[in-house]
Amino acid sequence: MEKKIRVRFAPSPTGGLHLGGVRTVLYNYLFAKQHQGDFILRIEDTDQSRYVPGAEEYIYETLQWCGLEPDESPLKGGPYGPYRQSERKKIYRQYAEQLVKAGQAYYAFDTPGELESMRLKQRTPENPSPQYDHRTRKHMRNALTLTPEETEKLIAEGIPHVIRIRIPDNETIRFNDMIRGEINFDTALLDDKVLLKTDGMPTYHLAVVVDDYLMQITHAFRGEEWLPSAPLHILLWRYLFGEDQMPQWAHFPLIMKPDGKGKLSKRDGARLGIPIYAMDWKDPASGESIPGFRETGFIPAAFVNMLAVLGWNDGTEQELYSIAELIEKFSVERVHKAGARFDYEKAKWFNHEWIKKLSVEELLPFVKKLLEEKNLPIADDQLLLSVISLVRDRCSLIPDFYPQAKFFFEAPQQWDLQAVKPKWNDEKADFFGDLLEQLKNLPDWTAFSVEAAFKELAVAKNIKAGELQLPLRIMLVGEKMGPPVFEIAATLGRDRTIDRIERLLDRIGKT
Repeated sequence: MEKKIRVRFAPSPTGGLHLGGVRTVLYNYLFAKQHQGDFILRIEDTDQSRYVPGAEEYIYETLQWCGLEPDESPLKGGPYGPYRQSERKKIYRQYAEQLVKAGQAYYAFDTPGELESMRLKQRTPENPSPQYDHRTRKHMRNALTLTPEETEKLIAEGIPHVIRIRIPDNETIRFNDMIRGEINFDTALLDDKVLLKTDGMPTYHLAVVVDDYLMQITHAFRGEEWLPSAPLHILLWRYLFGEDQMPQWAHFPLIMKPDGKGKLSKRDGARLGIPIYAMDWKDPASGESIPGFRETGFIPAAFVNMLAVLGWNDGTEQELYSIAELIEKFSVERVHKAGARFDYEKAKWFNHEWIKKLSVEELLPFVKKLLEEKNLPIADDQLLLSVISLVRDRCSLIPDFYPQAKFFFEAPQQWDLQAVKPKWNDEKADFFGDLLEQLKNLPDWTAFSVEAAFKELAVAKNIKAGELQLPLRIMLVGEKMGPPVFEIAATLGRDRTIDRIERLLDRIGKT
């Protein structure tokens, strides 16, 4: 019987969630759902010095906003908890000690000063940054250079120590990546990483392997930046559980700067004025604020769609995908090896397409929240639905609905008179005076009936209708913008349309 597919996303609560992190979530989620598997969220907070208050809650909220909620998590629980590594501390030491007993790891008692001294003494032009490895370990204060009695004495005395893996010399480690194929690493280039710190907390390297085993993870998908750690993790799998228990690997490509030169970073966001986090993030220590896609005005479906194709395609020309379509069509093997260049204008295009694609009822909560925050007097949802239908094609981001829709809910306080006055004359004033009387007596109020009355009167007065539509738009909107002017009048209703025409006629008459 095949194992149930189980994947995980294991972030550290150190700040906001970058685009790349959310895409890793998405690919894990799609793969799990496609195979009727489980998606697990595990918080990797072993490095307490880097813990940032609020960051864990931010992760939960981000996944909720994206609609990528895990099957198991610290919040939801599950059969393999706890799902927060700081709550699993007692689990890890036994595995570190198991490695020590097998000769695959060792105790190291070096002080920070001794480590710094080693780096200075061992530095050469060929090796400007010496590591704690097979070359330098024999010069350090550890269980490999001390007698067993000396080692036991130091431990008994409570001398601070770590446990380091003993990387084998001159061995090639091979593994298959679902995206990149076979990858080889020379162990001579690796250092003896710390597995268990002086405070008893594991490092990421030990914890991730132990937790993936205990949580029965079948596929480990993560960013390309973790590739250098892969040989260490493979060795830990081999030593602790056997490589046959190891999950399948896939390392996703980086998300690159818009110019393609290097990984997209939060500094690029600040420099280019674009969001690179899922939601707004304010660092509680520095006070630095980083804008997010949610607050910039992206719809979750568009954000997820944009991320999905940022490094993947299904082999067709299709670009717009619902989450159901992504679950059906996604495949890890079609994720690109090369980095994906981030294009913010293209991201906005996705949002614009989704604004057009969603029903007006689905858009309503986004737009209503925006307009309420702007203190616009929204009379009823039915009117707002009509307005959304009229202006949606003009909006790329949710905030665009405010300038496009505000005049439907409050009369303009200023008018673009310079667009009207150069060609204004008594004949046009007379036209609008007569139009008012016709509009007051119009049997029914629709865009068609208003347009018909308008154009019939223009013909009767021998004035081109095109010369009259701009003044009408300025009367109703205040400026040269908005959907078809007769649709505006129909949506405003008879009373507000007449009132706005009268107000501007009065204003022009006084200037």
